[in-house]
Amino acid sequence: MALDLTPALRSEIAPTGTLRAAINYGNPVLAQKGADGAPAGVSAALARELGRRLGVAVTFETFDTAGAVVGALGGARTWDVAFLAIDPERAQTIAFSPAYVIIEGAYLVRADSPLRANDEVDRPGIRIAVGRNTAYDLYLGRHLNAAKRVYAPTSAAALTLFLDEKPDVLASVRQPLESYVKAHPSLRILPGRFMAIEQALATPKDRPGSAAYMRDFIEMMKASNFVAEALAASGQHDAVVAPAAP
Repeated sequence: MALDLTPALRSEIAPTGTLRAAINYGNPVLAQKGADGAPAGVSAALARELGRRLGVAVTFETFDTAGAVVGALGGARTWDVAFLAIDPERAQTIAFSPAYVIIEGAYLVRADSPLRANDEVDRPGIRIAVGRNTAYDLYLGRHLNAAKRVYAPTSAAALTLFLDEKPDVLASVRQPLESYVKAHPSLRILPGRFMAIEQALATPKDRPGSAAYMRDFIEMMKASNFVAEALAASGQHDAVVAPAAP
């Protein structure tokens, strides 16, 4: 992978001369706040490494939800790169690199729930708490036939909604659910996953050169173990590095 970087391509990737990177704190597997308050985790590490290779400074635009990241594109808080789950609806305005991390979407229920398997959830009368415009919300919107979604503004708020208003199921990312269940034995996670969430490096769709560069960059970061080491450094030992793209 040559990753040839011409002055014109650098200007396309970072037109202001600074790489503006969007970070979504709503996904704690990928992004956390460091001790100094600055973004930490694999997303921030990738953004800083990308800026180093481009030879430009990196500034972070931070958000609480993926939906807010998508909505900011082209606005006052626009960005040059972001770290988002691949989704066909988002792909209308966003170009995605190959996945660098695969995260499981899982269902949380109460211990006494009659639900025992993922394929039992999509039934009439079942209500699913979910963060609006998350990857799993968009996925469920395309695949549910009978169950209904109950919305919260963020994934964290969806957990509160699940606990307070008592819908039947919470849909979220497996890792934080597993951490929560360890301290709350009145809850359990249904076996397996209802979806695989492919996390990728995103760029505005009208920058084809930038998209091609990001594809090579992400493949190199996976092959060099950069992604695996950044996940481990941020304590995300259970996250799975995506395989090499075809």
